[in-house]
Amino acid sequence: MMLRFKLKFLPLCLLFLCYQAHATDWVENNEIGELFKEADVTGTFVLYDVSADQFTGFNRERAETRYIPASTYKIANSLIGISVGAVKDVDEILPYGGGEQFIKAWEKDMSLRDAIKISNVPIFQELARRIGLARMQENISRLEYGNQNIGQVVDRFWLDGPLEISAIEQVLFVSKLTQNKLNYPINNQKAVVEILEIEKSDEWSLHAKTGWQTATDPGIGWWVGWVNRGGNIYAFALNLDMDEIVDAPKRIELGKAALKALKVL
Repeated sequence: MMLRFKLKFLPLCLLFLCYQAHATDWVENNEIGELFKEADVTGTFVLYDVSADQFTGFNRERAETRYIPASTYKIANSLIGISVGAVKDVDEILPYGGGEQFIKAWEKDMSLRDAIKISNVPIFQELARRIGLARMQENISRLEYGNQNIGQVVDRFWLDGPLEISAIEQVLFVSKLTQNKLNYPINNQKAVVEILEIEKSDEWSLHAKTGWQTATDPGIGWWVGWVNRGGNIYAFALNLDMDEIVDAPKRIELGKAALKALKVL
């Protein structure tokens, strides 16, 4: 009995030790801390330089703390959806379901490509229902995404919980995605990478997704993604306490300021 117990929990122990090893490679950046202070917000920012295997950021304790992912989960939702055949590709049109929505622009049937740009919640809820609870849980576990707990409501778990993920776990997840290192078809990973591109220059491309969960007090705002600069990957995640819509722009403003301070943008 004791041997079976040890074998059952050995993979979890190894995963924890691996995570701890990553977390020790942390450089606290005072300049980023000043940016948060000047913006008068409580939060964290973490950058993961893949080639150097190095974390740089502000507020390590918070970076290791799990929060509800909100719309940043649309990254994983898209990958799972196309991989299990819930949609044939990122351009298949999904119905939003009708009725009045929180944002007027959401009141339209659209593809994942278009829906992710405006963070269309009902479209991704429809995708989640097509995936189904059992397949969703199987794939969340396969991705080792955060606490891997989706509860029993297939179209709300990333908005209200119980799913939670830390900023450090976010950067490890997206860094694998952009390198095609997740255990999914490479074409599917590339498709998700493509629809997440939001900005591009001659030297770099920026891929990212915002999120805002209001299920807790305070609410949490997210900005998660990566910069591909000459083939070098810099994955990042920002989260901050956010209760008012007027604070929403601070996510990207602070994130870009941090990336510039670190000379990634």
